[in-house]
Amino acid sequence: MIGLIQRVSRARVSVDGAVIGEIPAGLLALIGVRRDDDVSQADRLLERMLGYRVFADAEGRMNRSLRDCGGGLLLVPQFTLAAETRKGTRPGFSTAASPDQAEALFTYLVAQAASMHRPAASGRFGADMAVELVNDGPVTFWLES
Repeated sequence: MIGLIQRVSRARVSVDGAVIGEIPAGLLALIGVRRDDDVSQADRLLERMLGYRVFADAEGRMNRSLRDCGGGLLLVPQFTLAAETRKGTRPGFSTAASPDQAEALFTYLVAQAASMHRPAASGRFGADMAVELVNDGPVTFWLES
């Protein structure tokens, strides 16, 4: 699984003009699911996102995690992250999970996040979403499990 995490001052996701998920300062995570992913990768990715040290400590160094600072976590499914982009000028999706598999793993990830961290919110799998964020830094990392 892939998690493109961004440290944000705030973020929200809307579908058809209605806000369906919103967080204050914290992490926005765009989630890509690959063909060979399973719940163990989802669990590992969530642990990494919650524990990844991207927030400043008293000295201004990135030594605090989302768990440490209590910020929000907004999970947004992003099919295109699993694309094959190494050659050519058009992405290929043979490495991406099937829609059914990806939806099941994303739903699992959201449920796990909600049980382990507050506040947590999410986008909607398969929907045409508008994602708004204020990237703090900017700070963006590509995590894989």
